[in-house]
Amino acid sequence: MPRRLTRAVVAFTATTALLLTATPSGATAEPRHVSGYGPWHARLLGEHVVGKDVVVDGTRVGELSSIDYDRRTGAYYLIADDTELAPAHFYTVRMRVSGNGVSGVRFARSTWILRTDGTVFPALSGDGTELADPESMRVDPRTRTLYWGSEGKREVAADGSAELVDPWVRQMTVGGRNLRQLATPENMRMTATEAGPRRNLVFEGLTLTADGRQVVASAEGARYEDGPIAMTGHGAVNRLTWWDRRSGRAVRQLAYPLDAIPVAPEPPSAAADNGISEILAVDRWRYLVVERSFASGAGNSIRVYEVDTRGATNVLRRTSLSSGDYAPVRKRLVLDLGAVGLEHVDNIEGVTWGPRLPTGEHSLVFVSDDNFNDVQVTQLVTVAVRPSR
Repeated sequence: MPRRLTRAVVAFTATTALLLTATPSGATAEPRHVSGYGPWHARLLGEHVVGKDVVVDGTRVGELSSIDYDRRTGAYYLIADDTELAPAHFYTVRMRVSGNGVSGVRFARSTWILRTDGTVFPALSGDGTELADPESMRVDPRTRTLYWGSEGKREVAADGSAELVDPWVRQMTVGGRNLRQLATPENMRMTATEAGPRRNLVFEGLTLTADGRQVVASAEGARYEDGPIAMTGHGAVNRLTWWDRRSGRAVRQLAYPLDAIPVAPEPPSAAADNGISEILAVDRWRYLVVERSFASGAGNSIRVYEVDTRGATNVLRRTSLSSGDYAPVRKRLVLDLGAVGLEHVDNIEGVTWGPRLPTGEHSLVFVSDDNFNDVQVTQLVTVAVRPSR
């Protein structure tokens, strides 16, 4: 959950039609980025900005890191990645998504996410081995339970002492009670040395496969052994991990070529980053991946890529990807939120398929994380799309 500093300039804009055919920009020069699919057709439906003063069950609404739609009940579930102002929790939200965008937004309730012993999670800054940094959450329509991911904790002091909490994917009831934890692959466990995942760059995105048989998590950034993190001059290699839903065991990892930071910060020495904030299944082979970048002086850049997993090498048993002797997933740009007609794009962290529209189009609903920052906003952005086949 990188911190973002942006100007809160937000406005509703009229519906804009787009035909998006661009390819990924200036990233890793990876030829497998381009696939043979036709373009996606996308158009902005609208935007809703959540007020700064919304309080639900004693929790202040903000720092929303994911969104998922339950087609059976019509509810939306949004997880909060703040654990300092309140214990780990998520919201059940009611709203209408139509050709006019989002309306009637109502945060119906807040639910605590519970630890294995049934207690609430303490602040991530505290001590203990069962701490959470919630980042993404998905509904399992088969069981009406929720899968959620935590990035864990990695704090290494100058003397070599370390506070380490492994990242995880867990399953819980809609009431927040813990059911189980999927097995975290050995190569995604925290260490006190420069090996394994980097701090705050682990399980940021989550989805279920189209058939519901597997759970998929996307790492926000590169592991130490897999190479450097993305910079303005080069991209990075992130891992996507698949678990068998029944056994809870990891069965596959694929390499994802992350773009370079698309816009340089101003001044050049200022903060900038790029990472995966979310993943969403399209069909058996394809996924949408949200790359979220921020550069000081330039703001946010939010690009959505269509990823094709066919032909990619399973790298689950590989400690390092720095050699490049594998086939990564293929990807191509299908949506740039900076080009759909929004006056302002904030720190988008979540996306879900919404209801099918009367036009036959599919709806995508995005949510931003305001980091409880006065100059940021919580956006709900809706886009109508016709995916390629």
